[in-house]
Amino acid sequence: NMSSPALLMRVVASAYSVAEKAATIVRNVMSAGDLGIVEKAGPNDLQTKADRLVQMSICASLARKFPKVTIIGEEELPTDDVTEDLIEDGHCEEILKKPCPAQYTGIKEEELVIWVDPLDGTKEYTEGLLDHVTVLIGIAYGGKAIAGVINQPYYNYEAGANAVLGRTIWGVLGMGAFGFQLTEVPAGKHIVITTRSHSNALVNECISALNPDHVIRVGGAGNKVIQLIEGKASAYVFASPGCKKWDTCAPEAILHAVGGKITDIRGNSFQYNKEVKHMNSAGVLATLRNYDYYASRIPNTVKESLVP
Repeated sequence: NMSSPALLMRVVASAYSVAEKAATIVRNVMSAGDLGIVEKAGPNDLQTKADRLVQMSICASLARKFPKVTIIGEEELPTDDVTEDLIEDGHCEEILKKPCPAQYTGIKEEELVIWVDPLDGTKEYTEGLLDHVTVLIGIAYGGKAIAGVINQPYYNYEAGANAVLGRTIWGVLGMGAFGFQLTEVPAGKHIVITTRSHSNALVNECISALNPDHVIRVGGAGNKVIQLIEGKASAYVFASPGCKKWDTCAPEAILHAVGGKITDIRGNSFQYNKEVKHMNSAGVLATLRNYDYYASRIPNTVKESLVP
């Protein structure tokens, strides 16, 4: 007799389908042509119609199925009734078939916190850099990121008319991560990936100190972690406040599920309990391999400038 799947696996399976629905909304808003852009804190802090609709869709869909889970999304939105066309009720069967890691089988709904970035890389989305864009759904338990779903709505968008557009990557600690090909940067190569639109003197000082062979500047935290797990970059370095918990929760779970590491610039791990402050004030340092190599080269002046 098959016992019903553990709560965690049901949440991840639903989040997978919810993220696919989100990707459809993101693509529909873009193809309709009216992005409905609003400036939040300034010209580099934008919100579009896609951010708003996707957050409503994700939060309402998951809240309906898992009413006691805490869900924290990036956008401040009215909690008016969400229209039924935004609700996704499905789940990924394949995920439900996988056994839940033993340490998570007893989790109750009220113990989970879901961190949602409806559209990570909004500025790039408005500028047509569509491959930078991700939808992030991170699942935390005991203050720790334990599972995550990342959808890339425009994965493959330059591959021609017959290519399948978009993909969903997911992972659970103790189980691994799926939906991509895990690849390491060639040994001895030091490729640093960092912010595209939020650079400053400190960010650049930190990168110079690492003496990288190459620096890649792209938008989106989800996108940067994907570059790590696909072997395009060896370290994601951001020596500045600005990144928030909903940017790092899903990517962290996936990165940790494949043996990588993410911390702030000072080496502190991120906390994801519902009371925690939203800002990752001390920046981000992440690698798939060789974390200590990069951590040991961060200048003390940079660490002292960033207060957690």
